[in-house]
Amino acid sequence: MRSLISHQKPKSPITEQYRTIRTNIQFSNVDSDIRSIMVTSSFPSEGKSTTTANLAVVFAQQGKKVLFVDADLRKPTVQYTFQLENHVGLTNVLTRQTTLHSAVQKSHIESLSILTSGPIPPNPAELLGSQTMEDLMNEMYENYDIVIFDTPPVLPVADANILANLCHGIVLVVKSGGVDRDSALKATEILKGAKGKLLGAVVNQKKQSEGNYYYYYGTK
Repeated sequence: MRSLISHQKPKSPITEQYRTIRTNIQFSNVDSDIRSIMVTSSFPSEGKSTTTANLAVVFAQQGKKVLFVDADLRKPTVQYTFQLENHVGLTNVLTRQTTLHSAVQKSHIESLSILTSGPIPPNPAELLGSQTMEDLMNEMYENYDIVIFDTPPVLPVADANILANLCHGIVLVVKSGGVDRDSALKATEILKGAKGKLLGAVVNQKKQSEGNYYYYYGTK
């Protein structure tokens, strides 16, 4: 649980930045509620999974019934972050081996439930792009206030692009000094090309001398 600073240190400046991101997301669409958010990055190791987990925590701290889904079916990490078993998860639900209700696990955080990835499948993109996935999301909306997806990076694989137009909003995580501008722009174009609604970007791992650790800016 080392990466869950929003739970461990709720009064820290970094946690406050996560709350700011939460607020910006909630006000990014005044006409309708954002019920599903996917968080992704251009490449691996940009901090997207840590960002996703902490966003899920601060939404739960607001009293919302949150489901955090590990949709990174290639390199899942949510089970480690929340110290859960990963024998049964999203892949089992999508292949109709079990139900959503049976696969979801309670976390140690009030109002926050977790759907781990389950066993790594040979066809992640096909599963995420299936009609079963669309049906599953509708079921999730019936049971939770907001669903937050941790997805694979955009540029190496197509998985995130597939989910882009199924979710109400997308947050792109960018590692400060770790990704060149062209790659970030390319990832943005791919997501928009998939008819996804990009809510904004989180720029993380900035040095303390440059200000806060986490920044958020909206995109049109």
